[in-house]
Amino acid sequence: MNTYRVGIDIGSTTVKLVVLDQESKMIYGEYRRHHAHTQETLTALLQEVKAQLGDCILQVKITGSGSINLGKALGIAFIQEVVAVASALQFYAPQTDVAIELGGEDAKIIYFTGGLEERMNGVCAGGTGSFIDQMAALLECDAQGLNEAAKHYRQIYPIAARCGVFAKSDIQPLINEGATKADLAASIFQAVVNQTISGLACGKAIKGCVAFLGGPLHFLTELKKAFIRTLHLTEETIVDPK
Repeated sequence: MNTYRVGIDIGSTTVKLVVLDQESKMIYGEYRRHHAHTQETLTALLQEVKAQLGDCILQVKITGSGSINLGKALGIAFIQEVVAVASALQFYAPQTDVAIELGGEDAKIIYFTGGLEERMNGVCAGGTGSFIDQMAALLECDAQGLNEAAKHYRQIYPIAARCGVFAKSDIQPLINEGATKADLAASIFQAVVNQTISGLACGKAIKGCVAFLGGPLHFLTELKKAFIRTLHLTEETIVDPK
């Protein structure tokens, strides 16, 4: 019977499951919104793995903000998510000096050069994926619609990303004054960039090779461009894992 290594990540909005063979080649990978039904979503993913691979032995590790209790219940070893990210980057992209990761409700910066140092947002989800979803709903679209609109921006407006309520109070007058959806979308992304840099970096420079991680930075190309633009990065200093 074949043995595979499995990684499970249960975040605030999605469940991720990946299966590696003995040569560390990915033979299954899925990323799915759980809509607060984490156990059901994970069960469905594991059933898909069994349908694809047949009877097999799985060596499993679990990580993510929503996985501690589930890992205990299933008897699966828990790995703290920053440790998992740092270990993976040091293996796959050892040139990384700084990693920026945005999730559904958290944001992280990990510094590698000069000693490992991690910064993570507190209880507020300002400047994360859920903030972007909230702002997209305000503009009557989804996050991908926001991304498409931002491709055509001409002007950036100052918008607070620290809090959705403050952001709405900044955006509503702009809507009333006739600001375009493209400019508003790009301004929302720039607000996320500003919040991440000011709220997490706290004055410590983000320089060298910068890795971009997490759903918002993977799926929203214009958000990533806003970070690249603001940090003055080049093709040589961007680490963009698959």
